[in-house]
Amino acid sequence: MIRRVIMVAAVAAVLGIVAFWLLTIPATVPASALAPHAADLTNGREMFYAGGCASCHAVPKQKDPTRLGGGLALNSPFGTFYIPNISPDPRDGIGAWSEAQFVTAMTKGTSPAGEHLYPALPYTSYQHMTYNDLRDLFAFLKTLPPVQGRVRDHDLRFPFNIRRALGLWKLIYLDGEPFKPDSTKSAQWNRGAYLVNGPGHCAECHSPRDALGGIIPSLRFTGGPAPDGNGGVPNITQYKLKDWTEQDIAGTLADGMTPDAGLVGGNMIEVVANTAKLTAADRDAIAVYIKSLPAVEGRKAPAKKPK
Repeated sequence: MIRRVIMVAAVAAVLGIVAFWLLTIPATVPASALAPHAADLTNGREMFYAGGCASCHAVPKQKDPTRLGGGLALNSPFGTFYIPNISPDPRDGIGAWSEAQFVTAMTKGTSPAGEHLYPALPYTSYQHMTYNDLRDLFAFLKTLPPVQGRVRDHDLRFPFNIRRALGLWKLIYLDGEPFKPDSTKSAQWNRGAYLVNGPGHCAECHSPRDALGGIIPSLRFTGGPAPDGNGGVPNITQYKLKDWTEQDIAGTLADGMTPDAGLVGGNMIEVVANTAKLTAADRDAIAVYIKSLPAVEGRKAPAKKPK
């Protein structure tokens, strides 16, 4: 009897390991999935600033936002992430990557080495971008200066340092769905929805998260903890912005001035440094979409730490 129990337990353990291994296989985008495409660097630049790439990937404490050598420390409840080098350096950056590898990283969260990438890279939002926009972004990144220097590994607590387990996380939070335009809305609204939910990844900061680090869908855009752990990021639904006009929102994205003659603060300063470089048409589209978000109260913002 005991022997039979041990055998059953052993078989169950083996089946569990096999199931875990199969369920957590990192997904990739094959080169064959990419049709012939002539890179549009102007569009790539727009995607670069819409995505705010320099805000995280630029080398800290230097003024050139195109030097994407990484190194920024991003604290989280799971440990500290160190933002990687995405400059065109062939050894330390992404200069040796193929288009398919870049698209894979951005939409599937899988590295060229076939490992799961942590969602500190917001691929849960980038997955909604079109392949052509991603390819244009990749082409633009390759025009920027290469920066030498490999960034140190993340410092994460167990079990969050087990990359393979991210395959299970992705089953819950990565739906693999491209952006789907709403035929009942205007082209401008759909452009704004695409920019906000895709390259702009606005919900990644403006939403609270559950215990596993996934955005809580019912509280999307209602605000969340600040990336630096000090205070909160505001609610951008009509619960908070009901008195703002579309022109107010677009204006703030252009110059950082709020309707009450104040200035944005915190991480939003860097966001505006990027959105200010977008076309006026794209800022207007973002404003139209943001203004359409229904009012949701959300949670109380975390208090700022005393100085």
